[in-house]
Amino acid sequence: MVVCVCNAIREKDLRAAVRSGSDRPNDVYARLGRKPKCGQCLSFARNIISAGSATA
Repeated sequence: MVVCVCNAIREKDLRAAVRSGSDRPNDVYARLGRKPKCGQCLSFARNIISAGSATA
């Protein structure tokens, strides 16, 4: 599933960045070599990050 249309970030890429130690949306985007643009994806990204942090 695509999480961020502006940056073409897929959910699996976002989850991999979280497993690598990123715990904030800006850290995740930076790890993927991108920056948030419109911001519509940030709430969904935060949910994925918190779920990934809870299982780690």
